[in-house]
Amino acid sequence: MDYFLSEEQQMIVDIARQITDEKIVPKRAELDEKHQFPREILNEMARADLFGVPIPEEYGGFGGGCLDIVLALEQLGRGCIGVGTAFAASSLGIYPILISGTEEQKRKYLPDVASGKKFAAFGLTEANAGSDASGIQTTAVQDGDEWVLNGTKQWITNGGEAQIYTIVAITDRSKGARGASMFIIEEGDAGFSCGSKEKKMGIRASSTTELIFKDCRIPKDRIIGRRGTGFITVMKTLDSSRPGIAALGVGLAQGALDEAARYAKQRVQFGKPIMAFQAVQHMLADMAIGIEAARALCYGAAKHIDAHPEDMSKVSSMCKVFATDTAMKVTTDAVQVMGGYGYMCEYPVEKMMRDAKILQIYEGTNQIQRNVVGQELNKEYARKK
Repeated sequence: MDYFLSEEQQMIVDIARQITDEKIVPKRAELDEKHQFPREILNEMARADLFGVPIPEEYGGFGGGCLDIVLALEQLGRGCIGVGTAFAASSLGIYPILISGTEEQKRKYLPDVASGKKFAAFGLTEANAGSDASGIQTTAVQDGDEWVLNGTKQWITNGGEAQIYTIVAITDRSKGARGASMFIIEEGDAGFSCGSKEKKMGIRASSTTELIFKDCRIPKDRIIGRRGTGFITVMKTLDSSRPGIAALGVGLAQGALDEAARYAKQRVQFGKPIMAFQAVQHMLADMAIGIEAARALCYGAAKHIDAHPEDMSKVSSMCKVFATDTAMKVTTDAVQVMGGYGYMCEYPVEKMMRDAKILQIYEGTNQIQRNVVGQELNKEYARKK
């Protein structure tokens, strides 16, 4: 379908598609097998200015909106969402600075991320805090002109590879959610370290580690926004980033359909390609219908967010749920279409199916997203009474 993209948006698509086809697809199996961070590919993206897409022009970026980053991530997801996740996590890491940072913080950190010179990461999840942010145990205590952080973050994407980290910590436990604040941590800060890389079912090209703070001292001007506003910044950050996760799902599903359809045209049984059998045609048709619906919702949500950034929670959650559930179904069906070959590691749909599962889990499980949509509907209908 023609979504009437601007010339600049089509350029983003073309650049991301070229990098995906020429750099990601030939390396994705090796990156997955070796659990290898795709630094060379990310450097290619940096040279193509993709890291600057969501960053305003005054800080060295492209000045793009939600739809622009969605278009890039869809193409990257078609090749490998492990690589796409490493790229997307850097944007996630700088969203708190974009949303609530001071002008000084923006000028200090955003240009290096826009150029790809430095990567970023976002630290919220802990052993007892994920969807329930009230379970955060990491603390930050002010000591003169410094903040002192103690605690551990878990399952942080780009951990050990990023140079800039935006971290949520409790500054006043008596205030509940209003007692959370956000901070900027830099690689090399005393008292800050990263754990070993986690071994994962999928997205193995991305790095996932613990972040460990033991009397980590940082300057007092590294707090993002006002003290106690961390939870608000977190919610705005995740609302901003979830369409990107949806886009990875759309791209992954498209890649799986492409592989399954190509195989179905070549695989001959009972004297004809299995694409000629109605049972296979219907599976592929349902896959294509789901992908196009997910793409339309994803693009529509992104356009809405660009036009109405104050009203993004419901549509952000909607597109994340639908697109990532679609990706899980499509990749599973792609393996089924390819039968025994689809189950073998030498064919990419096996990896795609493993990768797809995380999309329903990270940046807020799809069950939590349904809660968000339900709560927003409750508010809307209460106003209509």
